[in-house]
Amino acid sequence: METDDPTMDLELTLDGNAVAGLLQEIFAMEVTASPAECANCGNISAVGGLVAYTQAPGAILRCPACSSVMMRIVETPRGIMFEARGMMHLKLKK
Repeated sequence: METDDPTMDLELTLDGNAVAGLLQEIFAMEVTASPAECANCGNISAVGGLVAYTQAPGAILRCPACSSVMMRIVETPRGIMFEARGMMHLKLKK
């Protein structure tokens, strides 16, 4: 079912902080304050400021400026699958 109501998508979104625990499992450090650059539009935003969709069997984090997918994370019985090809870089702070 398709809809032209943009608020329907907004009801499903959270910010990147919603996946903070999962990201900490991957990186073994807090990364929500780390800046990430979108590969599509060049916008730089903290990971915690990305738009997160968590209602699927995993998490999708999108650029808040252009809505391009920046990260995909899925937990499976064999481990965590992480893909970030929509990100130019992620600057990790010590």
